[in-house]
Amino acid sequence: RFFDVGLAEGHAVTFSSGMAKGGMLPFCNIYSSFMQRGYDNLIHDAALQKLDIVFCLDRAGLVGEDGPTHHGSFDLAYLRPIPGITIASPYDECELRRLMYTAAQPGAGTFVIRYPRGKGSLKEWRCPLETVEVGKGRRMKSGKDVALITIGPLGKVMESVVAEAGKQGVSVAHYDMRFLKPIDEQILREVGENFKYIVTLEDGTVKGGLGTAVAEYMSTHGYSPNIGIMGIPDKFIEHGTPEELYRLCGMDKDSVLKMLFKSK
Repeated sequence: RFFDVGLAEGHAVTFSSGMAKGGMLPFCNIYSSFMQRGYDNLIHDAALQKLDIVFCLDRAGLVGEDGPTHHGSFDLAYLRPIPGITIASPYDECELRRLMYTAAQPGAGTFVIRYPRGKGSLKEWRCPLETVEVGKGRRMKSGKDVALITIGPLGKVMESVVAEAGKQGVSVAHYDMRFLKPIDEQILREVGENFKYIVTLEDGTVKGGLGTAVAEYMSTHGYSPNIGIMGIPDKFIEHGTPEELYRLCGMDKDSVLKMLFKSK
C-alpha cells in the first residue's frame, strides 16, 4: 500500500515507525534535504526502538537546478552519529537493487539508502536479488601510489579518472565503501598499512561525512597518511546544472585527477 503524507516528513517517519512496531516493513521515501525535518523522529521513534524500516533518501548530493534548498548535502554527516543505524549508498543500479533487498531482510533494523537525482549508468540494470554483507566495501582496482576511497555513484563516475591517472603514471587503488556506517574497517586498515596518501570523495559535505570517518579511523589506529578530503564545501551551494556545480565544488573529474597527482 502507498500513503502520501505530503510535506510532513516528521510524521512520515513516526508513521513508518508505528507500522514497523506493528510488524510491517515500511519503505519511507523522503528527499535527502527534507529528511532533516524528521531528524528527531528518526532518532527517537525509529533508531532508538531498533525498528526495521527502510529509509530511501532521494536526491542525495548535488541536485542541480532546484537551488540551495534541495541539495542533499548533509545526510551522511547528520546520520553518522546516530547509534545502531545502517547508512548505505549504491555504486550503480544493480547495487541499489541489492541494497534494497538487503534492507528488506528481517532484522535489518533502521536502514538508510541514499541515492542521487538523475539518470543511471547501466543499460542492463536487472540483476539477481542477493544480499550484501552489511558494512562490507570492496576494492574496485588495485594500485600502489594512492588510495581513492569513494561512496556512492561518484565512484562509478571516477572509473575513467582512475584509468587516466594510470596512463599518466599514477597507480590508483580504488575502493567503493558502500556503507558509511558500519564502515569497513578491514579496508581502512589495508589502506592505512599500504598508503601514505589517501583521497576521499563523497557527494556530501566534507564536514562530518566519509572523509571525516576515514581521518578519524587513521588517527585512532596510529596511521599518519596525508588525506585529501573531497566533497561539497562548507557553504550553501547555489543553483546551476550538475556539471557546473561539480566543477564549482571541485568534485569534477579534472579536480579529482589533480588531487590524485599530488601523491607524486
